[in-house]
Amino acid sequence: MLQRVFEDLKVVEFSWVVVGPLIAKCLGDFGATVLHIESATRPDTLRTSLPFKDGIQDLDFNGYFPLYNSNKYGMGLNLQHPKGIGIAKKLVAWSDIVIESFRPGVMERLGLGYEELRVIKPDVILLSTTMQGQTGPHASQPGFGNQLVGLAGFPCVTGWPDREAIQPYGAYTDCIAPFFGIAALVGALLYRNRTGRGQHLDLSQYEAAVQFMSTALLDWVAHGRAAIREGNSSPCAAPHGAYRCLGEDRWCAIAVFNDAEWQGLCRAMEKKDLIHDPRFVTLSDRKKNEVVLNRLVEEWTLNFDANEAVAKLQAVGVPAGVVTNNSDLFEDPQLKERECFWIIDHPVLGPFPHPSPSFKLSKTPAKPRLPSPCLGQHTEFICKEFLKMSDEEFKQLLSEDVFK
Repeated sequence: MLQRVFEDLKVVEFSWVVVGPLIAKCLGDFGATVLHIESATRPDTLRTSLPFKDGIQDLDFNGYFPLYNSNKYGMGLNLQHPKGIGIAKKLVAWSDIVIESFRPGVMERLGLGYEELRVIKPDVILLSTTMQGQTGPHASQPGFGNQLVGLAGFPCVTGWPDREAIQPYGAYTDCIAPFFGIAALVGALLYRNRTGRGQHLDLSQYEAAVQFMSTALLDWVAHGRAAIREGNSSPCAAPHGAYRCLGEDRWCAIAVFNDAEWQGLCRAMEKKDLIHDPRFVTLSDRKKNEVVLNRLVEEWTLNFDANEAVAKLQAVGVPAGVVTNNSDLFEDPQLKERECFWIIDHPVLGPFPHPSPSFKLSKTPAKPRLPSPCLGQHTEFICKEFLKMSDEEFKQLLSEDVFK
C-alpha cells in the first residue's frame, strides 16, 4: 500500500521562479521523486532575490527559493552544451512527468519539445506553464506574475477610488496557477493509467488568474458595469474594513453583512442605541453613512488589543479576524496544530521553515523529506543513482562543464 500518493512518480523540472516549482513541490511533498534542474549560468531567479541569510548575497543563502523547492533533488545541467541535452533526454527517459516554464518554442529549439520527448518516452506527460499559453498572438511575451497581475485586471479592483491603482502584494498570480496545474496533472495521470498514453498540458497563467475575476466579468457581461476600486468597502456589507486596535500597527478586520450581525456589533460595542439609529438601520442606510460608521467602529476598536476585540465580536456572531503579521503566523496555534510550516534542517540556512501543503490527505499524507537543495547539490547522486552513470563518465562530463 502506498504511504504517499505520488511516491512512485518521477518528475524532471526545467522550471524556475514560482509556478512550475510550486507544482513540482506539491508532487514531491506527496512522495514523488523530483529533480529540479538549473545551472550556475542560469540559476533559478529566486536565488538572486532578497532576503539573504545574514546579508550574505550568495545563491545558497537565499531565503526565497526554499519556500517553493523542498522535497526535491537539485541538479546542475548546462542545456547550452550538446552533451547537456543528451543528459536531459536520459532524464526524460527515466521520468513520468516533465515540467517546464520556458517561453513557447524554447524547448523545441533545445530538441526537448513534446514531439521529441514522446519519442524518448511515449507515455511522458509534459506540463508547460507560461505567461499566456503556448498559442495565440501574445504567447511569446516574456514576463512574471508582477506583470500578469495588471494584465488580469486586479489593479482595477484593488485600491481606493480617489487614488492611483495598486496591485496586490507580490506576483499574486503565481500563487493561483499552480493549483490548476496540479489538477491538470492528476487528470493526465488518470488518463495515462487508463490508456497508456501521455499528453502535453498547456497551462496559461493569465487564463488561470482571470478565473479569479469571474464575478467582475459576470457583472460586466450581465449589466455593463465595470469593476471599480472601492478600498476596503464592499457593496454587500457595512461596516467592512480593517480597523485600528491598541498597539503599534495592530488591526482587526470586521465585515457586517446583515441586520443581525449589525445588532451583534452594537451589543459588543455596548452601543445598543445605534441599532435603531436611522442612519444605520438597514444595509442601505449604513452604506450611505459609511464614513461616519467606520469612525464609530474604530473609536471602539482602538480601546482593545486586536485579539480581544475579535473575541468580543465573534462571541456575538460578528465576522471578525485579527490582521496578522509574520510573527503572529509563526505563533498561531491553528497553523502549529496543522503543521503549516515544516522546520527542515537546510545545509546552509540551518533549521528553516518550508511551507507544507495547504490540504491534508488522511490515507497518504505529505511528509517533509528533503530541504530545498543548494545549487547543483545532488548532481553526482542523480547521475549515478538514477542514470546509472559510471564514475569515469561523470568525471569526464564534469570536466567538460556539462554540469556547470
